[in-house]
Amino acid sequence: MSLKLREDHVTDRYREKRRGRRMNSRVPVRLEWDDDAGKRVSVEAHTRIVNPYGCMVVLKQALNLEQRLALTNLAIKSSNAAIIVWKGNSRPDGWEYGVELIAPEMDFWGLDL
Repeated sequence: MSLKLREDHVTDRYREKRRGRRMNSRVPVRLEWDDDAGKRVSVEAHTRIVNPYGCMVVLKQALNLEQRLALTNLAIKSSNAAIIVWKGNSRPDGWEYGVELIAPEMDFWGLDL
């Protein structure tokens, strides 16, 4: 007996894994963290995708999953603690990273999400 899932059921299950609505948006950000030697590293970049709980950025620097950092939205001068939760593909301009905000304000991006 074969079981056929309705496409909308599969789509609903996938949506449940994500928190909040995602939006393609290029927001200038600064990421800061301490390297292995304890030196503070500061890099400016821009987001590719944002949602109320985080973003995707592309960086030339190699970061590890669970790397803690400070993320600043340079457009509205707002900062939040964050953590790397996903490392995606290598692109010509760097690596894709999923960054989760820790205890974010819902208006952190200054966008209607």
